Amino acid sequence: MANRKLFVNIAVKDLPKARAFYNALGFEFNAQFSNDDAASMVLGPDNYVMLVTEKYFATFLGKKQCDTSTSTEALICISADSRAEVDDLVNKALKAGGGKAKDPQDHGFMYGWSFYDLDGHHWEVMWMDPAAVQ
Repeated sequence: MANRKLFVNIAVKDLPKARAFYNALGFEFNAQFSNDDAASMVLGPDNYVMLVTEKYFATFLGKKQCDTSTSTEALICISADSRAEVDDLVNKALKAGGGKAKDPQDHGFMYGWSFYDLDGHHWEVMWMDPAAVQ
């Protein structure tokens, strides 16, 4: 199977505020693929989240947009290198104006915690013990 790139697109109400929120979490943006309608947030070498204004996002849809204040469209999960990094990232999100989603979940070999971003998108940050994957 080919190594595929992942582009997740999420609608945002205020693109500058969304960019500032994710900058506060330590994420960077690819200016080449960003403009007034969308911003390309880099998660890794082949993984991106496109923050897209609600108006522009609607041009890609065949269905009604999800109201993230009442419904969850997806659970976006990203990895961390340690338990401490999980806590650090979620604490940064909460400090930057995000909301608490669920309490931390500790399964021994796996640890995760989640938050809602400024637009109500549900993000899970998780760490898994590399020895458990072996």
